[in-house]
Amino acid sequence: MKVRILVRLKPGVLDPQGRAVHHSLDGLGFEGVEDVRIGRMIELDVADGTSDESLNSMCEKLLANMVIEDYTIEKLETAGAA
Repeated sequence: MKVRILVRLKPGVLDPQGRAVHHSLDGLGFEGVEDVRIGRMIELDVADGTSDESLNSMCEKLLANMVIEDYTIEKLETAGAA
């Protein structure tokens, strides 16, 4: 099973990388961008029987810094799956 984990900074946490990208977009003449937040995406191939509890545990213990980040888990459909 393919799993995508999206990790983002919690609201209110300063995002210097997002601020730099926002500034650069503005400098390049792109209008209408009000805010930029940078996160990361992690894709995992896991056994079909991997539980939601196990996926959450992976995120909370290693993949996300729970003090400043939130995460979302997406289970992806694989080719040929009905």
